[in-house]
Amino acid sequence: MPIVAQSTETTDWVSRYADEVIEESERRAPGKPVVVASGLSPSGPIHLGNLREVMTPHLVADEIRRRGHEVRHLISWDDYDRYRKVPNGVAGVDDSWGEHIGRPLTAVPAPKGSPYPSWAEHFKAAMVEALGELGVEFDGISQTEQYTSGTYREQILHAMKHRGDIDAILDQYRTKKAPAKKQSQKPLDEAELEAAEGSGAAADDDGTGSAGYFPYKPYCGDCGKDLTTVTAYDDDTTELTYTCTACDFSETVRLSEFNRGKLVWKVDWPMRWAYEGVVFEPSGVDHSSPGSSFQVGGQIVGSIFGGKQPIGPMYAFVGISGMAKMSSSKGGVPTPGDALKIMEPQILRWLYARRRPNQSFKIAFDQEIQRLYDEWDKLEGKVADGSALPADVAAHSRAVGTAVGELPKTPRPMPYRTLASVADITAGAEDQTRRILSELDPTDPLSSLDEVRPRLDRAEAWINTQVPADQRTVVRKEADTELIKSLDDQGRASLRLLLDGLDSHWSLDGLTHLVYGVPKVQAGFSADATPKELPAEIKVAQRTFFALLYHLLVGRDTGPRLPTLLLAVGQERVRKLLGE
Repeated sequence: MPIVAQSTETTDWVSRYADEVIEESERRAPGKPVVVASGLSPSGPIHLGNLREVMTPHLVADEIRRRGHEVRHLISWDDYDRYRKVPNGVAGVDDSWGEHIGRPLTAVPAPKGSPYPSWAEHFKAAMVEALGELGVEFDGISQTEQYTSGTYREQILHAMKHRGDIDAILDQYRTKKAPAKKQSQKPLDEAELEAAEGSGAAADDDGTGSAGYFPYKPYCGDCGKDLTTVTAYDDDTTELTYTCTACDFSETVRLSEFNRGKLVWKVDWPMRWAYEGVVFEPSGVDHSSPGSSFQVGGQIVGSIFGGKQPIGPMYAFVGISGMAKMSSSKGGVPTPGDALKIMEPQILRWLYARRRPNQSFKIAFDQEIQRLYDEWDKLEGKVADGSALPADVAAHSRAVGTAVGELPKTPRPMPYRTLASVADITAGAEDQTRRILSELDPTDPLSSLDEVRPRLDRAEAWINTQVPADQRTVVRKEADTELIKSLDDQGRASLRLLLDGLDSHWSLDGLTHLVYGVPKVQAGFSADATPKELPAEIKVAQRTFFALLYHLLVGRDTGPRLPTLLLAVGQERVRKLLGE
């Protein structure tokens, strides 16, 4: 069932961009579908930083759909880009892949063991699956298919005819001294690297060789690589001659019939803006520096191709807790699929929706994910009772669903940290997990673990893949009799108070009240006394008591929340470990 569009035009960044895009689209192409775009290079694992390239236009497109407008979200797969280098840490890939450097990504074999026919398809497939789970609707465009089918033939011939004009635009930036690099400067992304590397030994950064500037790079007819240099071109006959520095192959082709090559990146991107009629497309900070492809493309799209540059924000980088800026050419970098193993799609959507594109943020794979889920659950409560701020309501609405409908959700969303603790202690044993979760609230026990899925599955995956072995919880098999014998009268009394109260407090809330109440009662206060009514020493006594319980139960100073831990261990075993 479709979600009813909300009146959020002034409440968040998505609505403001939707206003601009609708107005601009009507000005440029009245009556036609609004076109927004993203570009992704499947040169390696497509990471969570790349996801911002998709989520920014997706959220804007979805808002436009909610308002009843027809919109297309194009994702251009830059799979006809050159294979630049063998990435580190990618499973099934070794140094032998180095022989494919310079070939199109669709002509490079997939990693060993992959069911996909090429490098590009292998890495594209994982992203497509993640986007489906996130509810992202898009029209995918393979640039390999576009170029090899001759779709861009007229645009290529037009660019070659106007190569002098393009060269003059590029020359404005060649003559300017590049600013000195700062140590903190962000490295270029895949597309910028593609543009900067040029086409071979005889060509400079943007295709200028001894025979002049050419905005087109053929792939060699012999070795298939782009280490080629155009040595001659005739506008009338479209005859083009090139040589390959990799294998010394040379040939003359008729460009009006030739489909084995592509425009250089700084010309290719603006050509596509004009061809597709793109109204909105964000760009990363690496595309927006002086002389970058976005700035240069803004000049080329109008003066050469008669189009207009898209409107759209510069977006900041997305980081991972404890990791530096991500690079998709390196292995081992978290992808959207990795994130979706440990968090529900709503949470991942929310992270991108609640921050303006120019705000950087981090995605937690560490303990911070528990705090993130607490924050989300608190927001859900505020939205439900009407106390959430308008911008937070808008971000929540964009997270839980799209114009098409709501995303699947956990029917009974128990706290993530609780589920993670239970998964940690039970090692995924379903009967034990169900027993513990049912005892959290005996008045409303679970009928099935399906009630807490998929959140339970995500919490289990986080415990199993992100928590180091030395931080996992291992419950003692036998009581620590030496420690128990060494306790003073107060220590033994505290255990007695706890043991005597287990039966009548055996629920999450009950055990919370009991565990925190024991030190209060020992100090002569009511177990219901609030922190304001208690001296500071009570907190010290509570910490001492908690540390004693952790040592007796798991042999450490800390562990999962004690009420959850007690429920997980079970009353009979708790009594045994505490020396009863």
